[in-house]
Amino acid sequence: MPEPRLFSARMAGWLSLAAAVALLDQLTKQAVLASLRYGEAIPVTPFFDIVLVYNPGAAFSLLATQSGWQRWLFTALAAVICTWLTVLLCRHQYERLLPAAFVLIIGGAVGNVVDRLIHGAVVDFLHFYVGRFSWPAFNLADSAITIGVALMLWSSFRPHSNDPAKENHA
Repeated sequence: MPEPRLFSARMAGWLSLAAAVALLDQLTKQAVLASLRYGEAIPVTPFFDIVLVYNPGAAFSLLATQSGWQRWLFTALAAVICTWLTVLLCRHQYERLLPAAFVLIIGGAVGNVVDRLIHGAVVDFLHFYVGRFSWPAFNLADSAITIGVALMLWSSFRPHSNDPAKENHA
């Protein structure tokens, strides 16, 4: 296996994918911000609306009712996690599944940090529900993070070869 380097063409490709995830997230949020007022909803199906809400907390509005300090906590936490995942990405850059998981999480985290820095809260707009039962609104960054974590878990349960010659290199 080639020596992991942060500034390799492979790393540039992976980091470009993370940037694309963050950019797509921001573009969708900007479209919603340009189209809706806070709290407004556009029904799409009997179980899905596009809405405009802000979440100053984390997943499921964790700490959303706090005075504002959580904005900086979640921004700092995202920076630490993105740094850690970038180190892991560098170590695993010649694989496929784990780097894909890492770039989804990094891109999603960056997309949500941009919101926290610009708006003071994360812009959420995808709202699913069934009757009175409602899932909290979320966004593409949240989806990328969730899929990335699921891929990391899947990778951890897959059988791995101890023979570097048999590893799956792209």
